[in-house]
Amino acid sequence: MNGFFLLIPFLIIRFGYLSRLNKNALRRAAHFPNMQGNESIAYIVYQLSNVAIVIYLVFLKVIFVLNPLFIVGSFVYIIGLVLCAITIHDFSLPSTIGINTRGIYRYSRNPMYVSYFIIFIGCSILTQSIWLFLVVLLFQIAAHWIILSEERWCMEQFKVEYTDYMKQVRRYI
Repeated sequence: MNGFFLLIPFLIIRFGYLSRLNKNALRRAAHFPNMQGNESIAYIVYQLSNVAIVIYLVFLKVIFVLNPLFIVGSFVYIIGLVLCAITIHDFSLPSTIGINTRGIYRYSRNPMYVSYFIIFIGCSILTQSIWLFLVVLLFQIAAHWIILSEERWCMEQFKVEYTDYMKQVRRYI
């Protein structure tokens, strides 16, 4: 099977399910705050690595051999998809002030990014591609800088409520 097909469930969850739950949430998920300094470079790297993941998967094949790599890759990929669906659901239902603090957001401030990373790691394992794995690592490093800019924006936007939330909930897991 072509590796690109691994992205179809992800895209359905990320865009289809989210837009079905809440069209405003789809716009919120696409919002990137103003970047400062190295964050601008990280944003470019983040977007390029997104494109690279999609394009590179077109040229990869999922290796369907019942071996430990296939089993682990399938498990990681499915866990990532489930986590993404839960995250998308919870993201679509922010509190009245706009901060997502319910559901999975009680445990992670950035579960959406975590789910993407898990999904893409699963894709790397299923295609047995070290190069895809390296692009995914680059994606995650860049995502960290995007997250820092989003957190700064949230602190400016939501003030004490977000600062209190940051004290109670970890950035990732």
